[in-house]
Amino acid sequence: MHQRIRLALATAASVALTGGLLTLTAGPAQAAPAVPLAASDADFNGDGYADVAVSAGGATVAGRSGAGAVTVIYGGATGNRYASHSQNSAGVPGSAEKNDYFGSDTAYGDFDNDGYDDLAVGARGEDVGSDTDGGTAVILWGSASGLKGGSTIQDPRPTQHDGFGRALEAGDFTGDGKDDLAIASGTYVTIDVLRGGFKRTGAPAARSTVAPNIYGGDKAGVWNLHSGDLNGDKREDLIVNGYSKEDDFNSNYWLPGTSSGVTTNGAQKLPTGTITDVGDTDGDGYGDIVFGIDWDSGIPESQKGGKVLIAKGTASGPAYGERQSFSQSTPGVPGTSETEDFFGTEIDLGDINGDGHLDLAIGVPGEDLTGGREQGAVTILYGAADGSGISAEGSVAFNQDTPGVPNTSETGDYFGLDIHVDDLNGDGRGDVVVGAYGENDFNGAVYPLRSQANGTFTASGGVYPSAVGVSTAGRPGFGHNMSD
Repeated sequence: MHQRIRLALATAASVALTGGLLTLTAGPAQAAPAVPLAASDADFNGDGYADVAVSAGGATVAGRSGAGAVTVIYGGATGNRYASHSQNSAGVPGSAEKNDYFGSDTAYGDFDNDGYDDLAVGARGEDVGSDTDGGTAVILWGSASGLKGGSTIQDPRPTQHDGFGRALEAGDFTGDGKDDLAIASGTYVTIDVLRGGFKRTGAPAARSTVAPNIYGGDKAGVWNLHSGDLNGDKREDLIVNGYSKEDDFNSNYWLPGTSSGVTTNGAQKLPTGTITDVGDTDGDGYGDIVFGIDWDSGIPESQKGGKVLIAKGTASGPAYGERQSFSQSTPGVPGTSETEDFFGTEIDLGDINGDGHLDLAIGVPGEDLTGGREQGAVTILYGAADGSGISAEGSVAFNQDTPGVPNTSETGDYFGLDIHVDDLNGDGRGDVVVGAYGENDFNGAVYPLRSQANGTFTASGGVYPSAVGVSTAGRPGFGHNMSD
């Protein structure tokens, strides 16, 4: 939705929305694509094209700073449609209030099993009665017309001031064919796992909890969640990121999925890296886990400029000893490892060139280019033609000065702070959607780049706050996070 608590939320970012739902259309309605959606792509309106939810969790809504908002990019064969939602939108529970941070994290899945993907949205700063910063989470329901209406998910600890909804992740953890939802809090270690088959009241079919070996309190509990089937048992597992009690470093834990849900039995401590992704990169039937490690020094596995690690999945879970490592110092990878490049700040797997093998998109938002600093870039590592896994061979990098990419590279754009791979136009190639939250003095922007058969990218333009009904007053930071 997978999502990191990104720098954008630490700034005094603000967005202005008038409330309600704004929809803009680029091009006519499209027929269903010839190529089916990938299992990992969201489809909120059931038209067969992938959709992407983009957060502005620090958005100002109706004059209330930090209230938060979410914009959906609906895919189509020749163009995209956009729709923005806040807690002032019709059918969305609650109301926009200062520092709610609605959209600070999101996750998608078909939670009520009606054939349309739904969007779970966290608002970690929501005040619920006397529970200041208690947090909340809501589900916006998918329909033939897209996301429509919503329901509040009950907070099981309504007096803890714990930022319920800080991190969200969807996955079929029991293997019953229904999407479940994991919800973590900001300072509380316990994760609530809600069984799929939700009612439209927001009530799950069942609820359980799991508590990994990480710190709560000032170490801030769970920072990030991700999911995927690493041991090939047809149940998705949960990857939990936080500060480990074992060594006091930021670390990840693998929590296996079982027929009764997520468990700490057999859990494994994994490397650091606040962002992860899971996919079968080598075609052996086991999901491999990719770690984005963007620190320059000071923690295990850190490297100047940042790097990514790939640990192989096996029948007994992740095999950290069987791994790959890539950085801008790896032969064949474009660029040079430099301090604060933040290579690996964001990562996402998808079949970008349409050859049937997963490729890896890597955000490098701190990349310094000619004439500036922290303009940002994106690196693509392709899956090897023989199916053996991710390879540096033929890898490419691009930025906002690359032909086909809108706008120009400017200091502080942070192009690549978030990145997502989805086939928006149904041509069988994963398109690369890039967030640049610093664009235009932190107004922010998102760039859906269409993958072409010759390996290049094209775009009709960027998605800017003004194009989706978001005022550019203040610093919106649009695009700091995307659904996963």
